Amino acid sequence: MKIFDLKKDVKACLLNLKTNHKTIGFVPTMGALHQGHLSLIKKAKQKNDVVVVSIFVNPTQFDNAEDLKKYPKTLENDIKLLKSVACDVLFHPTVAEIYAANISSEKFNFDGLEHQMEGKFRDGHFNGVGTIVKTLFEIITPNKAYFGEKDFQQLQIIKKMVKKNNLPVKIKGCAIFREADGLAMSSRNTRLTEDYRNAAPFIYKILKKAKKKFGTENATKITAWVTKKFKEHPLLELEYFTIAEEKTLETAIKKEKNKKYRAFIAVFAGRIRLIDNIRLK
Repeated sequence: MKIFDLKKDVKACLLNLKTNHKTIGFVPTMGALHQGHLSLIKKAKQKNDVVVVSIFVNPTQFDNAEDLKKYPKTLENDIKLLKSVACDVLFHPTVAEIYAANISSEKFNFDGLEHQMEGKFRDGHFNGVGTIVKTLFEIITPNKAYFGEKDFQQLQIIKKMVKKNNLPVKIKGCAIFREADGLAMSSRNTRLTEDYRNAAPFIYKILKKAKKKFGTENATKITAWVTKKFKEHPLLELEYFTIAEEKTLETAIKKEKNKKYRAFIAVFAGRIRLIDNIRLK
């Protein structure tokens, strides 16, 4: 595996590969890698000649300075994991290499996607996401890029950004990778205390019950039921639960035929914020 921390060096490497007609699959990450990340890399390996992974904790997408400061950094272990799945190239730049002296976000219009759910609670988050993903795409110039559906809103926003900026990359969403007890894998899970880690699978348990209820009950009633269940929980605090249409991410008022819906949730386990979602039928 080749490792680069400078834009000019990784660009030169990848230009040489593209000149030889190699296809490039790209998996952008913030490190603290887990099996969910590795599942994305494995998918990229199946469909591309070369797989590039980036590890970069992007400051402009954090609205909470403490969260940025405490975000887990495990580069040595990350490199071992990347080698275990035969990753070809790791791009690991510094903040200065990406932003120089101007650590700020571009302003994007995502046609309203950015104002739903996460956008209501994390000011400027999606401008930060759009900025770093667009920057990385311009550096790596991949044929395909792979993102997990755990961050489904982010996935839809990146698809919108690619379309609006006419970027020549195909965005591939990949299924949520879960622990044996159902908890969606996340780098933040390592920061959970034992009690909160034991409690956290309740989130997916509720999502599965909400999915079952969606067959016979309306979104308002299901949302009230979820809210009640979390009020009764001794450890977990619900930030939001919403049932939304997948394409627009707008909250569902009533079910319509030929539209796809998904339930989204954000929960605090102590000071650790966990998100998850599930497709509804």
